[in-house]
This record gives sequence, structure tokens and C-alpha cells, in this order.
Amino acid sequence: MKKIILPLLLLCSAKSFCQDNKPSGFNFDFEKQTPGESLPDNWFVWGKDYKIAIDKTIAQHGKSSVSLVPEGKEAEFGCVVLSIPANYAGETIELKAYLKTEDVKEGFAGLIMRIDDSEKILQMDNMNDRGITGTTDWKQYSIKLPLSPKARKIFVGAIHTGAGKVWADNFEVFINDKNINDLKPTEKQASKASKDTEFDKGSTITSIVLNKQNTKNIELLGQVWGFLKYYHPAVASGNYNWDYELFRVMPKILESKTEQQRDETLLAWIASLGEFKIKQEKALSINQIRMQANLGWIEKIGSSQLKTQLYKVRDAERSGGNEYVEFAPGVGNTLFDNEKGYAEMKYPDAGFRMLSLYRYWNIINYFFPYRDIIGEDWNNILTEFTPKFNNAKNESEYHLACLEIIARIHDTHANAWGDYTGINKYWGINYAPVKVTFTEGQPVVTAFLDNEFGPKTGLKKGDVITAINNTPIADIVKNSLKYIPASNYETQLRDLSVQIMRTNESTMNITYKRDKKTLKTTINTYPDDKIDIYKIYKEQAKDTCFKMLSPKIAYLFPGSIKSSYLKKIMETAKDTDGLIIDLRCYPSDFIVFSLSEYLTPKSTSFAKFSATNFQSPGVFTYTPPVSVGKESKDNYKGKIVILVNETTQSQAEYTAMAFRTAPKATVIGSTTAGADGNLSRIILPGNIKTAMSGIGVYYPDGKETQRIGIVPDITIKPTIAGVRQNRDEVLEKAIEIINKK
Repeated sequence: MKKIILPLLLLCSAKSFCQDNKPSGFNFDFEKQTPGESLPDNWFVWGKDYKIAIDKTIAQHGKSSVSLVPEGKEAEFGCVVLSIPANYAGETIELKAYLKTEDVKEGFAGLIMRIDDSEKILQMDNMNDRGITGTTDWKQYSIKLPLSPKARKIFVGAIHTGAGKVWADNFEVFINDKNINDLKPTEKQASKASKDTEFDKGSTITSIVLNKQNTKNIELLGQVWGFLKYYHPAVASGNYNWDYELFRVMPKILESKTEQQRDETLLAWIASLGEFKIKQEKALSINQIRMQANLGWIEKIGSSQLKTQLYKVRDAERSGGNEYVEFAPGVGNTLFDNEKGYAEMKYPDAGFRMLSLYRYWNIINYFFPYRDIIGEDWNNILTEFTPKFNNAKNESEYHLACLEIIARIHDTHANAWGDYTGINKYWGINYAPVKVTFTEGQPVVTAFLDNEFGPKTGLKKGDVITAINNTPIADIVKNSLKYIPASNYETQLRDLSVQIMRTNESTMNITYKRDKKTLKTTINTYPDDKIDIYKIYKEQAKDTCFKMLSPKIAYLFPGSIKSSYLKKIMETAKDTDGLIIDLRCYPSDFIVFSLSEYLTPKSTSFAKFSATNFQSPGVFTYTPPVSVGKESKDNYKGKIVILVNETTQSQAEYTAMAFRTAPKATVIGSTTAGADGNLSRIILPGNIKTAMSGIGVYYPDGKETQRIGIVPDITIKPTIAGVRQNRDEVLEKAIEIINKK
């Protein structure tokens, strides 16, 4: 269940912002309840299929608690939640509360705290990496998060994601370690940028006629606009709503008949921003630099005066942060929390569509750590997509233009995360009740998404699908890959395997091979409220994280691990001949350092990062290497075999890099997802939500992991014959390696 809790909670926003809780009378102890209501005053519910109500028979404090109980087997999660306005000064916020559980399983219980700005989530913790299971008496738990000055709403509560019963009571909230009940609300000072509302309803630029000169002008405007956004001190300080400044200057650029007119307009625009100081900074060592900023487009400008002015802006002193970008404390990945999504604009006008293109292009240009390995010149992407965004005739075409440019950065962390009409229409709103996986380059049936509807299709495990609705699979792949954001081909096929089984019709014609025969069938398809498209992930999450495959071979599955289990697991595995760590999953807990202490007998470097900064956006420098392991003679002495494939992504890849440093460690399997580095979220007009890898991750010698992934020591892939025989050929190879003397 943990795999889907976060996406579901991200959707719990519309109702949340309708709450209007006053600063006083938080009702943290549930003692206030309006007669006839099941919930305590001011509290509300997220989730579905859970009975959440006041319980006056059990309490940790006072006379009442709140109980959370699932109703039915399909219950996903339930939360009891309180909304608090974020008008308290401080850098940290802590939630404390008491929980009691009874036979919680197939999920977890915990506290939840979410911090939002006016449009999106800034921070969230729901204890899914340290959730409570089983039967436990009243105990106080806590969550602590940084409190951004951009925060507008704080949500606190309790969450239940499995079977069993949970009680919550006696909540407390602390700002900078001071009880919120003892604090006075403060009125936040809005930046000048946020007070500019002239174009809230539209840019007034309803159409752009592109010709050769106009297209060049529009492209240069996008480059200059983004450069000033991240380089000019006056823009960085929040003195301007830079989205709306674009709409003020764009008509003048469109009216320019010559390059000279255009350049004079841009020079006047820059001059209007005021004077600035030039920085006095020591040049970086070439060994520190991972990637230089992409500013080559400046040199191609014909006007020497404009070039000189832009280079002066490049050299300006920037020391006070930036209104439009921050860096996560302790990690360094970029945060774009102050960007507006303009959610009410389902189909943005021409000006806002250009804003969308400019925003995305410049974020990638200055803050994507892997811009130089996307496989093409990023400047050419702006040229290609200017007419695509401008000419998008409706919501669907705009959504697909966004998805296509997102795919061009070749990052598995990137996608369009949300329910978008255009994208849903393209792939289809209905799903076939079967799961397919590309095996030996072909889509092969590997499971059913529904135990009733799946078998009714007549398809069997191991059937090879050769055509869908009479279109050969090769043609489907060729036409679809431009809309599949992923770091490498193997991961594109992984994600495409879901999309090819969607349609807008109620049936799907399937041509497939079985036992050397070509067969055809028509199968029913269903909307996602009729079948559980997450069924496979849920079942995987419920599996045990550890078992003995034989008296001498231990098996660890981090997809359902908790760090607290490791001591007992390693005691059990201590004298085995081999330990198999199956990273064909996303780890449910961060075990990079905790498990490495058992595996690696000395401190060993395994990775280093790259990140950019406020002073030189787009210049990425290396950080010192990080290490795992500790000096110990009690490390695990057996062989270690690490299993990977295209589902090994991000944290799982980072985990594999660390465990690979252990003596006798062997990585086997196939190409991983090739997307490492903490996630940076991006929002575009029309409320298009996407993301990118926010920091670069490399081996200590600088060797890339992005797009390449974790390269196995031994390549072993599933075969169609193995699927039909229900074999796990990668696991079989691991056992063979351990048994080999």
C-alpha cells in the first residue's frame, strides 16, 4: 500500500482549502463536538472507505479520542485532519500526538503533517517509512518539518492505511519548539511580485503569428527572460512578477520589424530593472566543475551592446537568494515552490502557453544537472517547440506538447503527474485487466490486474502480444515513445507497457502468439474505478521483506523493509553462504547507511553529487564523495548478490551503488532506470505537474549513472520461456552464484 499512499494524498487538496479554521480553539484533544456530528469540531477526513469517528470509550487524554477503521477490503487509506493557517513565524514545525493500535497489518498507522503554499505541497511526512503495525498501547509520536515562509496552510492529523483499528488523541503543535497555543499569529508580508495581479485572468495575447523573424524574436525573448529571471538581482529579489513582465514586453517584441528594434526593446527592458553590483569572485577550479552554464546563445546575438549588457548581468553580485528558486536544506536539489500553476487555465492562451515553454526550458537549462547528456542541443529544443506550444489548438494538444518536451530531457523522474484530459484521451480512459512486461523486446502477459476480469480475457501468462487493434506492436512503440519520459529505452518500454493496454473504447482487439500459433481475441476494458491498476504493487508491498531460501541462503526484499528490522535480519543471516538483496523494487525505508554497516568492513566512498547555486545558475560543481560502512571485523562474510532491472530506480539505484562496495558483492540483472538524485517538482500553467532529478549522482570517479543506470556485473534477463514456466531466472542465477564454490 505504501506505494500509492503518497499520490493519493497529493490529490487531497480541493476540500482541504475549503476549511476555514480560526487560529484559536484548535480542538487538539477532540473534546469539542457538535451534537449529531461524528467528527470533532474543526476536523475533517481525507481518503475513503474508512469509518472515522469520535470514540468516547477510549481516550489517552480527556474523554474522547478518534478511531479509524477500514470498511471493506478495498479501503486505501483514511486520515483525520485539522487545517491550521501558516501565519506563525518560525523555521520548524513539530507535530506530537498519541496513537494506539489494534492488529494493524497490510499497511501502517502514523501521524501526518503536510505544508502547502497557495497551490501545491511544499513538505509532507506521513510516517510511511516508520509506520506503526501490530497492537500497541498509547504512545506519543512526532513529526518535524521545515516551515517555509511561503507556507499558507498546515495540515496535521493521523493516518491509517491497512487493516485493524487505530485511535488518535492529544495533539500538540510546536513552532520553533514553542507551543502554538502560546503564540500569536503574524501577518506575512507579500513580495512585490505577488501583489501584481494584472494578468490573473489572461495574458491578453490571444494569438501569435509566427514567421521567420518573429520565431527568432520569440526564441530570443524566452532565453533573455529566463536568464534575467535567475541572474538579475532585481528579479531575484522579488521586485517583479516575472511571469507578468513577460506579457508586458512580449507585444513590443512581436511588433519588432527588425533585429535592431528587437534588441533595442530588450536593452530598454534590462535598463528598466536598475543598476547592480559586479561580483568579485574567485574562479572555480576546473576539477570542481561538472558542467558549465549554457550561455552560448548570448554570443550569437548580433548586437554587441546587448551582448555586453547580458554579460554584465551574468557577472552581477547575487547573494540574497531568488524569488523563484530555492535549494533544499542539506541536500541541494532545487525547489520551485514560488511558481504559479494557474490551475483555472485548462487551456492557457497564447501568452501563457509561451510562458509554459519558457519556464520549463529555462528550468532545465539552469537547474537540470544532466542537461549535457540528454543527447541533443537544448537550444534546438526551444526552436522546435516554439511552434508546437504556439499552435496548440486546444487543451489536448497543449497537454501533449507539455508531455513531449518533458520526455525530451530523458529522465525517468520526469512525467506529467496528474489527471490531464489531453493525455488521458491520447492513451485511453479504460484499462485491459492484464499486465504486460516487455520481455525479449516483446510485450508478454505476466499477470492479471483483476482476479475475475483477467482470466475472462482468455489470455495466459506468457502470451506474446503482437498487435493491438490491428496495429503492430512495433508501430505502436515507434509512434508512442515521444510521449514516454524515461532515461533509457528499457525504462521507456517499462512505462509504455502500461499505456499500450489503455483505450477509449470498451473493448480491445488483441493479436497474440501462444505455442507458435497466432491467435486473435477481443477483450473487455474497464475504467480505473472498476479494476485496481495498482494491484500488483500492493501485493508486492505485502510480501515479507526477509526469508530463508535455504538453510544457507538468505533473501532480502527492501520493498517492504524497515530499518528497525535489520538487526534481527542480519543476526539470522550472519552465518549463511550468501545474501540476496532484491532491488527490483523501490525501498520502503532508507537503508543505505544502516544496512551498509553490516556489509562493508570499512568506510568506503561510493558516490558524489553535483549541484548549482544562486551565484552561478547552470554551473554545476561536484561535492566531496560520501561513504558507507564502518571499521568492523563483524561484517557479513558471505557472498552478496544484488538483483536489479528496469524497476530499480532512484533511491534503489543509490542503494545498489552503496551495497556494491561490500566485499564479495555482485550485481546481476539488467539495465536500471537510470534516474538518480532527489526529486525537484515543477509546475506549468494549466496546473501541469512534472519533475526532474534535482541533483547529479555519480560514482566517486565521476562516472555517470543518469541514463546509464547501474551496470550489472552479470547481465541476466527474463525470457519468454521463463515467464511461461513461472520462473524467476534472475533469482535462479543469484542462487547459482552463491552455491558455486
